[in-house]
Parts: sequence; structure tokens; C-alpha cells
Amino acid sequence: MIRTCRELGRLPESADLKLWKWAHMLGFRGHFSTKSRRYSVTLGALRDARRAWRTEQAHAHAGLPEPDTDTALVVGHWDYLGSGYSPGASLLAASVWHRRELERQFTADGGC
Repeated sequence: MIRTCRELGRLPESADLKLWKWAHMLGFRGHFSTKSRRYSVTLGALRDARRAWRTEQAHAHAGLPEPDTDTALVVGHWDYLGSGYSPGASLLAASVWHRRELERQFTADGGC
């Protein structure tokens, strides 16, 4: 594709496109996600299509009926699971805090 962009860029009729200048970007003249509306479908549309396809595949695999688009799932039951860190996460957080304190002390004492 790069070679083709360079070859087309040498032609007088495509000189305005400056393909030779942007050959390293495969002729898009910018980041692909910022140009998708102009050149193709948007990334949001691709994500929506992928999400719909995966949902459909998961329903088919689990043998579930087709979801009704006119109804909404309402969750009316909540359980309190706790607050704060789990024991393992608490140990990890304390370790990170201790290491940062040692680094602060080292810097305050004239370390590197």
C-alpha cells in the first residue's frame, strides 16, 4: 500500500492529494480513529455491531430466548458486600504506601 501511495503520488492528476507525503500513514493523512467518519464507519458503530454480535452468540450458545427490546431489566435487590480493602488488597496497599514513604525519606535525606 505504501508503494502504491508513492506511485500514485507521482502522477500529476493525484498531486493535490499529496499521497507521497502521507505514504507512511497509508494515505490517511492522520490518525485512523480521527478520520473514520470521513473514510469509513465510526469506531462506535463498529463497537456497537461487535457488542450485538457477541450478545447474540452468547444467547445462542446458552440456549436463551431472543431478548425483548421493549422490556428493561430492573434489579430490585441489593446486598451489602462490605467496604474497604480485602485482606490481600490491604496488604498490597500498605506495601505500596511503605515503599513510597521510604522513597520520600530517601529523597528528603539528599538521595538521588
